[in-house]
Amino acid sequence: MTQEAAVSLRFLEMIAEQRIREAQERGELDDLPGAGRPLRFEDDTFVPPDLRLAYKMLKNAGYLPPELEEERELRSTAELLRHLEDEGERYRQVQKLNLLVTRINLRRRRPVNLEVDQVYYRKVVERVQVRR
Repeated sequence: MTQEAAVSLRFLEMIAEQRIREAQERGELDDLPGAGRPLRFEDDTFVPPDLRLAYKMLKNAGYLPPELEEERELRSTAELLRHLEDEGERYRQVQKLNLLVTRINLRRRRPVNLEVDQVYYRKVVERVQVRR
């Protein structure tokens, strides 16, 4: 981004902030839907900035980009592991989970963080017994 573009962008941000403050002072933002509830942010940090708008439009139309589809598959595989009883199937799903995490990590600047799922994932891996 050129310096001129950065200055223009900053100027637009200042105007937007000023208009938001003025609207707040007039009370125009007091009765918005969802007031008082937490905002839901979409995690699109791994989508390149220049593609975010296009991806959001596709998502709203019912299509998901490959990165988001992999993320969804990762979550559903982790959820499936919670309910599996068969040892062989658990082992296959752990392998699938490893492959998905590896694929996603190769594309992202930051590694996948399964948060709570990591604790469960470790417990599942410890439980799986591999017969040789």
